[in-house]
Amino acid sequence: MKTNITELVQGVGGLVTLPDVFIRINRLVENPNSTTSEIAKAIGQDPSFTVRLLRVANSSFYGLSSSIDTIPKAVSVIGTSQIRSLALATTVASSFDGLPNTLVSMENFWEHSLYCALVARSLAKQAHKCDADAVFTAALLHDIGELVIFNRLPQQAKEALLLVLDSADELPVHQAEQQIMGFDHAQVGGELARQWKLPPMLEECIEYHHNVGAALRFPREVALVHIANILALMAEVRTPDPGDVPPIDPLAWEIAGLDTATIIRSTVDEALAEIAEAEQLFLGK
Repeated sequence: MKTNITELVQGVGGLVTLPDVFIRINRLVENPNSTTSEIAKAIGQDPSFTVRLLRVANSSFYGLSSSIDTIPKAVSVIGTSQIRSLALATTVASSFDGLPNTLVSMENFWEHSLYCALVARSLAKQAHKCDADAVFTAALLHDIGELVIFNRLPQQAKEALLLVLDSADELPVHQAEQQIMGFDHAQVGGELARQWKLPPMLEECIEYHHNVGAALRFPREVALVHIANILALMAEVRTPDPGDVPPIDPLAWEIAGLDTATIIRSTVDEALAEIAEAEQLFLGK
């Protein structure tokens, strides 16, 4: 099974690649000897990304108290690891432009992903002890394995979706994928994250967002993305009732250390209020 997933992901290598600016930033952030000026210089080599980054840094979404007018200031105020998360978040949607599929609307896919990211960021702030920007990015990427499957295995993907529609008990998509293919989009996304050399936290959130108990290194972050994935569905269908969406694993609430009774409605409402600005900032709408 592992070989199949590896080959599947390698097969999209020519169609979907991370932008050079992220690769440069990622390499520098991972190097303990690199400086903030080197990271700022790497960002400055991509004018369009520079504009986007400054726009995000100065938006109400980021909520900084003073204006950020230069890249060196952005790096020093926001921090290097957060800059890396923002670099990935602001470029990842365009990275998949070359990966066509006939099964799902890319607009709907990225809207769900962005709702999930907004909810996860809010939950991370409430849970404390987490990098909210990194959790935002992990949630934004949580379903990227689906895009690989849609492109590389369209017939099996269609069979899995039909299995979901035909099931009397609303079979989850990832379980249908396991039945049809022997693996699911979370595993495929985890392999893509490994091949892209993404930070381990992002990799684990992507791979285990449907299997919280399997997360060993970053259980709290994985739990937050799992919860956010379900609350994002509530935002999308504008329902205040958790009974209208699939159940959240109780273990996720326990690991996250959050009180379900008080946060669900307010967190969903917050995502609904933020979605328009976030689409403009991260999806270029």
